Amino acid sequence: MKALLEARGLKLAFGGVKAADGIDLDVMEGEFLAIIGPNGAGKTTFINMTTGYLKPQGGTITYDGAEITGRRPRDIVRRGVARSFQLPQLFSEHTVEENAALAIASREGIWSPFAPLLRPAWRQEARGLLDRFGLLPVAAQRADALNEGTRKLADIAMAVALKPRLLLMDEPTSGVAAAEKMGIVETLVRVLRDARVTAVFVEHDMDVVERFADRVAVWSQGRIAALGPPAQILSDPAVQRDVIGIERPAAGGAHA
Repeated sequence: MKALLEARGLKLAFGGVKAADGIDLDVMEGEFLAIIGPNGAGKTTFINMTTGYLKPQGGTITYDGAEITGRRPRDIVRRGVARSFQLPQLFSEHTVEENAALAIASREGIWSPFAPLLRPAWRQEARGLLDRFGLLPVAAQRADALNEGTRKLADIAMAVALKPRLLLMDEPTSGVAAAEKMGIVETLVRVLRDARVTAVFVEHDMDVVERFADRVAVWSQGRIAALGPPAQILSDPAVQRDVIGIERPAAGGAHA
């Protein structure tokens, strides 16, 4: 298995706060890598640097053998890297199907808000995409009428419409009802695995991490404090106490 993304020595500070303090990380092709850690540890900063929304003050980011450090977000998307946001970035006044068509149009370099809605081929592709995510029943609904879980899935579907090889997701289950979380993550993991998309996701729900991640990277004060398989990382008392900030009971117990 080869590294699809390589970060070396990433540094970025906001005033006196080190959001990235020498980050070294390889994301292996085909894996699902979870990033965990307390608020303010630099998790979203790493996603923003990787996708071009922030420029590191030091270090390099290489994707598929080519350096992408500091490139514009649109250029990075064209190379095969997409992202979803903690707050879904949907066009509220458009339907779910229209949102998907707009994403497909942007992939093709068309940025007009009307052209995608007039092209049957893009509408057909949009419906096929929504079907994979189980979103066809809400295809005709406006985005602002969706519940939070469905909005999250729709936002990730928009990112998948760009046909990335690497997808970075910032808290895909935040704000989602507990009863919906596992079903939503199962859906997106199935779609991404089928499409052979490598995924990095920031997550605070340790049950989601434990069930779906291949590896876990623990962020602490702009550094990677631990990296390894979920069972190893989530059972580490230091990670539980000092980084995650939760108490995890012995196997078979209930969460505190």
